Amino acid sequence: MLNIKSLTISHGGKTLFTDLSLTVDQGEVVTITGVSGSGKSTLLNWIIGDLDPSFVATGALWLNDVQCDSLPIEARHMGLLFQDDLLFPHLSVGQNLAFALPGKFRDVKARRQRVEQTLDDIGLAGFHHRDTATLSGGQRARVSLMRTLLAEPQALLLDEPFSKLDAVLRTQFRAFVFAQIERQRIPTLLVTHDLADVQPGGRVIEISDWQHSPA
Repeated sequence: MLNIKSLTISHGGKTLFTDLSLTVDQGEVVTITGVSGSGKSTLLNWIIGDLDPSFVATGALWLNDVQCDSLPIEARHMGLLFQDDLLFPHLSVGQNLAFALPGKFRDVKARRQRVEQTLDDIGLAGFHHRDTATLSGGQRARVSLMRTLLAEPQALLLDEPFSKLDAVLRTQFRAFVFAQIERQRIPTLLVTHDLADVQPGGRVIEISDWQHSPA
């Protein structure tokens, strides 16, 4: 469970959010919407632990009963998926996936088996040695998501991950992402400006609900 408690963020004397509190359950996708520049990415930066020092934040972040707002990025166990797939061009498809495997996969054979199983699961069996430049947009998106999930994050942050895909591919990839989240029971925050990206039946929160209103 991801739990934000009484978060207030300000910058340059201006308050961006006031008393933002939100709980995201296991396997739930909560969508945060708002116009460009409204602070959606700032919220994700605070959660991930990468908020610019020029911002002032007060509040608490809990993940599975551990308070992590003061922990470094690598200790928060958050996964982040962007608009761009950000695959490493100098690594093969399989190497991109293996890069994310946690330290418990020390044995070379075990690592290879985990990667091969993942490729099979996403319909890319036999792609281990493929150059990422030869992948289609949908294939790249699937590899990028699974690389994020192979790191075994305890929460997932999605920053406009569908925005650069065409309409058909967007629909397919969106369904794929939601299925993986439900299967792995990961609490997820989705930031988007497009309500078509909302998980069917999922909660939607307009970021302006937390905006500071002058007296």
